[in-house]
Amino acid sequence: MRTLKYAILGMLSRRELTGYDMMKEFDRGLANFWYASHSQLYPELNRLAGEGLIQYETSIKGESLERKVYRITPDGMADLRQWLEQDEPLPPTPKDVFRLRMYFGDNISRSRLLELTRAQLERRRQKLAFLQNSLDHTEPYTGHFDSATGDRLVLEGAVMRESAMVQWLEHCIETLEHCESEG
Repeated sequence: MRTLKYAILGMLSRRELTGYDMMKEFDRGLANFWYASHSQLYPELNRLAGEGLIQYETSIKGESLERKVYRITPDGMADLRQWLEQDEPLPPTPKDVFRLRMYFGDNISRSRLLELTRAQLERRRQKLAFLQNSLDHTEPYTGHFDSATGDRLVLEGAVMRESAMVQWLEHCIETLEHCESEG
C-alpha cells in the first residue's frame, strides 16, 4: 500500500498546497506520526497526477521560479474516503534502538548504561516539552469534528506516548541506580 499517497491526498483535502508546503507540513503537523523525504514526495505527486487523483497549476513566482500548486480531484477525494473507511490491523511494533540497547545492557557497565539512559531521558523530556507546547497552542475542541479536532487528538496521543516514554526511562534509571553491579 502506498500510504504516502493518502497522506498527500489528506493534506490536499484540506487545501491546495505546493510541494514545498507539503514538506513543511511533514516537518510540522505530521511529524508526530508520519514523515516523508523530498525524494519520496515529488515522485508520488507525479504518480498521483498521472492517476488523475490530483491536479496542479503552474505559476511563476518572482522572475523565473516555477511552482506547482496541487489540489485533489473528485476521484482523489473518493479514493481518500474509501481508504479512510478501512479498518486498520495492528501494525508490527516499531523498532526502537534504545530499547534494544537496554535489552542487552548487561554487556556494558551499569554506569555507562545509566549515562545513556539519562541522555535518552533528557532528549525525551525536550520532545515532550515541545509537544506539550504545541498542544497548548492548538485550537480547543469546538463541539464538532473538524480538521482541528483531528489534529488535536493526534497531538494529544503524541504527548501521551512521550509521557509514557519519560516515565519508563525514569523507572529504568531508578532500577539501575538500585541494582548492584555484577563483579
